[in-house]
Amino acid sequence: MRKGIQIFFITAILIVFYLFGFNYFGKFGGTLLSIFQTLTVITIGLAIFMENRNPSSTLAWILVLALLPVVGLILYFLIGQNYFRRRKYDKKALEDMEAYERIDHNGLVIKGEDSRFTLEQQKLIRLSKKMARTPVSLASRTWVLTNGEETFSSLLRELKKATHHIHMEYYIYRADDIGREIQQTLIEKAKEGVEVRFMYDAVGSIGLSKSFLKEMRDAGVQIGVFGAVRFLALSSRVNYRNHRKIVVIDGKTAFMGGLNVGDEYLSRSKTYGFWRDTHMLVKGEAVRTLQIIFLQDWKYVTGQTIMGLEYLSPELEQNCTGAVQIIPNGPDNEKRSLKNIIFSMIVSAEKSIWIATPYFIPDDDILTALEIAALAGLDVRVLFPAKPDKWLPFLASHSYFPSLLESGVKIYEYEKGFLHSKLLIADGKVATVGTANMDMRSFHLNFEVNALLVGTESVDKIVADFERDLLSTHLIELNSFMKKKIVVRFMESAARLMSPLL
Repeated sequence: MRKGIQIFFITAILIVFYLFGFNYFGKFGGTLLSIFQTLTVITIGLAIFMENRNPSSTLAWILVLALLPVVGLILYFLIGQNYFRRRKYDKKALEDMEAYERIDHNGLVIKGEDSRFTLEQQKLIRLSKKMARTPVSLASRTWVLTNGEETFSSLLRELKKATHHIHMEYYIYRADDIGREIQQTLIEKAKEGVEVRFMYDAVGSIGLSKSFLKEMRDAGVQIGVFGAVRFLALSSRVNYRNHRKIVVIDGKTAFMGGLNVGDEYLSRSKTYGFWRDTHMLVKGEAVRTLQIIFLQDWKYVTGQTIMGLEYLSPELEQNCTGAVQIIPNGPDNEKRSLKNIIFSMIVSAEKSIWIATPYFIPDDDILTALEIAALAGLDVRVLFPAKPDKWLPFLASHSYFPSLLESGVKIYEYEKGFLHSKLLIADGKVATVGTANMDMRSFHLNFEVNALLVGTESVDKIVADFERDLLSTHLIELNSFMKKKIVVRFMESAARLMSPLL
């Protein structure tokens, strides 16, 4: 916190001198300010350069610092520094990996003899297991929950069955109708003697009141806050968000996917109207991985270590048709596991690549892979919302469309409401679904969790949902897309320059 206050005062002094230096301190004072500002920008620019960041991110930061030095300095102090991630998250990464490796599991080990998987699928499974370091399971089953009605009705039903523990982790949790209904269920369960642990992200759930949380604490619900800060605007933690949505019940049933908790996710918002999203119910061995992810996040925010067998003994599912792997990702993951697995899915696809995402800000690797796949004749489709919930990412996303359209990628705008599903389907047989958007923030900055599904029945359901969604879309044509007003195209290009920072 002391670091944040120092940054605040330094930035405030820079702004005051920048705005009033020449008028009140004379030419000499203004000259000193210019020299100090130039040296500061050069020093920070060199620091960013020497960190060996992604080239596009490095260039974006240097451009902002050069063109808008004061704004650039403020942004860098607030969201650009890597010292917090290195100091805090490297330790978390090591502890997480040790937790995964300590737990015995019946995970799938591909040796080439399992005829249910193609050679390409076997390669993907081996890569994913090595990158994510989590089990790939043949003893897990998933059910796709389409939209809020299915998700929250199923969630409430399972919560009421809990007898030992409920673990809940959300990025956004609102104290509205559905939020209070779930809260009351948690309170009732806590009073029955069920262990209830509730964790929320300090940025995403900033609207939660002290009285709302106190009501839960008084009933025995344990509360954890991820990325808690005293003064939100003065902390570098703001840039690292826990975007995960995980619920684990009695260590046997779990939920994960794109839906936060709020009335808008039940299509009750006048602003967004119908809310299209995808969530999943998970049973079997994969529940244990979701449990470990939650418990490691809980340990990080509370210091409590909870790894008893009563939390880590799921009931294995029998006669499953395919493989399931839970993939955690975050700023503590130097290998960028999720991004590399998605990249592998794209480059290994033989027929089709279908993507649904509310934010499309890919890095150079993903963008090039999609363009090459389309040029090679694969059926590449991107499903994207027709209207935004956040204007800057929406504009930045559109700046990537021309090159994709020229390569033969089909881009569909979803017009029925707001599209929030986050998924990728390869060849109609392999899919990943979860919390991660197809953008640099999800790949590099946020804590995310996705499921990799290979040959499962849920993949068929995801494909069917995607095909149904296409009925409510408009296909973007390159010629009409390029006829936009020059002002709009300029705004999209300007937003793209900021895309590595979004």
